[in-house]
Amino acid sequence: MATTPTLLMKTIFLVLIFVSFTISPATSTAPEDCASESANPCVNKAKALPLKVIAIAAILVASMIGVGAPLFSRNVPFLQPDGDIFTIVKCFASGIILGTGFMHVLPDSFEMLSSLCLQENPWHKFPFSGFLAMLSGLITLVIDSMATSLYTSKHAAGIVPHGHGHGPGNDVTLPTKDGIPGVHNSCDIESLLWLVLELGIIVHSVVIGLSLGATSDICTIKGLIAALCFHQMFEGMGLGGCILQAEYTNMKKFVMAFFFAITTPFGIALGIALSTVYRDNSPSALITVGLLDACSAGLLIYMALVDLLAAEFMGPKLQGSVKMQIKCFIAALLGCGGMSVIAKWA
Repeated sequence: MATTPTLLMKTIFLVLIFVSFTISPATSTAPEDCASESANPCVNKAKALPLKVIAIAAILVASMIGVGAPLFSRNVPFLQPDGDIFTIVKCFASGIILGTGFMHVLPDSFEMLSSLCLQENPWHKFPFSGFLAMLSGLITLVIDSMATSLYTSKHAAGIVPHGHGHGPGNDVTLPTKDGIPGVHNSCDIESLLWLVLELGIIVHSVVIGLSLGATSDICTIKGLIAALCFHQMFEGMGLGGCILQAEYTNMKKFVMAFFFAITTPFGIALGIALSTVYRDNSPSALITVGLLDACSAGLLIYMALVDLLAAEFMGPKLQGSVKMQIKCFIAALLGCGGMSVIAKWA
């Protein structure tokens, strides 16, 4: 069941990449300096390479710590899944995902697609970043809804979609393996949602790694190493908290954590390999990365608000305690705030 929607999402991203590469040469009447090396005295390829190698190692370790910490929380007694502290930690992680979408990915897309290196028409005439983010959120909603419909059509009657409507009309509860109503129990659908979430984060991680690996500005690299270590650690904590909720085997959880940890280092290595031909201010690069960031932003914002925060806050646990709602809201706010502070540097 989950195969079709997953392939659909992958196909959409592949088509987007192909289209962006196809249309970028036709819309790139950019100034000559946009495709040339900068005259900045900080640009030094020989000195930049060792810094990039250090960045690969440092960011890899930070990513592994961030994404791995929540996965080992099950071994800590006060962080058991049915405890209040675990619920608060999940809301904090969801806040991180939301902050990543709003404060990192979406602004990057707006900056790239409004660059002076792009042709005035159409890139400066229409807000492509906002449009694609909106479209990406809607497509994620469709995939979410279709996956739920396909699941419910194959299983026993009486199980309704886990939809996120909240109100008097939503009085039909969902059965779970523990017999607790109100909690979604379709492992296939939940697994698909976490895969979609990781896809959005991985695209963003590869993009920022590619940008760092392609630049030869040692002044920029030095500042980015520390900022991206914190960035990836916090983002890893958010993703790790979400992976922990998924009904996966330990091996699958490890694989998902591993892929997240290596994405930014992989992006840096790819940037180093392409540094002779890749220019982060070239029209092709700006359009491709800008479109991908916009799609990732819409996906992350939808997942954080609808499938993570709304599902948590409208669940029976928080609805039965105003005090817990306040604690979880503060946790989510801290997660968003942490990513907002880091956005100053990365």
